[in-house]
Amino acid sequence: MTDKLRIYFVVGEDSGDALGAKLIDAFGNLSQDIEPMGLAGAKMKEKGVDSLFDISELSVMGISAVAAKLPSLLKRIKQTANDIIEKKPDVLLLIDSPEFSYRVAKKVRKQLPQVKIVKYVAPTVWAWREGRAKKIKPYIDHIMAILPFEPDLLKKLDGPDATYVGHPLAAEMPAISTTTKKKCADVPNLLVLPGSRRGELKLMLPVIRDTLRILKDRGSNFEVTLPAVGRLENEIREQTAAWPVKPNIVVGEEAKITAFKNADLALATSGTVILELALYKVPMISIYKLDRIMMRLRHMITAWTTALPNLIADYPFIPERLNENAHPEHLARMLERLMLPGEERNVQLKGFDQITKQLKSEKSGAQVAAQTIIDLVRK
Repeated sequence: MTDKLRIYFVVGEDSGDALGAKLIDAFGNLSQDIEPMGLAGAKMKEKGVDSLFDISELSVMGISAVAAKLPSLLKRIKQTANDIIEKKPDVLLLIDSPEFSYRVAKKVRKQLPQVKIVKYVAPTVWAWREGRAKKIKPYIDHIMAILPFEPDLLKKLDGPDATYVGHPLAAEMPAISTTTKKKCADVPNLLVLPGSRRGELKLMLPVIRDTLRILKDRGSNFEVTLPAVGRLENEIREQTAAWPVKPNIVVGEEAKITAFKNADLALATSGTVILELALYKVPMISIYKLDRIMMRLRHMITAWTTALPNLIADYPFIPERLNENAHPEHLARMLERLMLPGEERNVQLKGFDQITKQLKSEKSGAQVAAQTIIDLVRK
């Protein structure tokens, strides 16, 4: 290895692009000169990375979506692997899009066995398909985990070595006291989050719409805020235009943070946003619906919860309603209870304090991740 660390990034989504950009900054803070290359989104491009192709092509999720784009994905897998083999980086860093990145890693391992292959963010083996941990071990040298329980779990499942580097949200953890959240405002501000993918909107928006209607019909007085992902804003506005309860749709990171700070409670589609809400001390109900193909495969899901805060705390303090149990009549009554000061809110607020302590770190996750990569290559 030369003094300059040559890192080939494989990212396919906005969240991975953000992680990659922060990691590039972290190397600079550690005075480690790097040459970043590979696949990049808008934020990594701002750091000087020229993307091999537009990563929006890789932003697919779910078995049906991957199958539909398989021919173009196979072409991009070959193109990416060939580019890596030609450039011979010190490190191949996989961040997201596992269906794509793992296939790239397999090809690179055969041709360049000396290249360190690192995965940033562990596969969700705690949720389903535990066998993936052992399966990826031959072509993944190290995993940088963002949840505290993941290194031990990967070891137990005979997966790759792993280091807990800290969750990226922990570095931006807001200083909000749960004391201020024990009681809702006179007119509660209800945050609704339908998801960040078109497939999720199709499944979750009708559930949210009907829940709000029932809540209103039962006499609750409340305001609704819906933080929308920019690329889905028009679609969300069209689909909510005829709702009996009109949400205030906000767009952009700053507006989203303001909405989280002002929220009294939330009805949210399960995902990373559940952890965000927990760090902002917003009592919530987590909901989700699988698409038709995944419903047939749900026997493969082994997780006892889909809410990350529950996993971190190791007990179910955030209520969840999944698939057929995400019933608007039920959800409306749960939200009614959550609007009142009392046990339903207090249990969650106590859980928020616990996971905040668990995730708190003096160093940012990106800095720990950068140092982990430096140490791995030097070794």
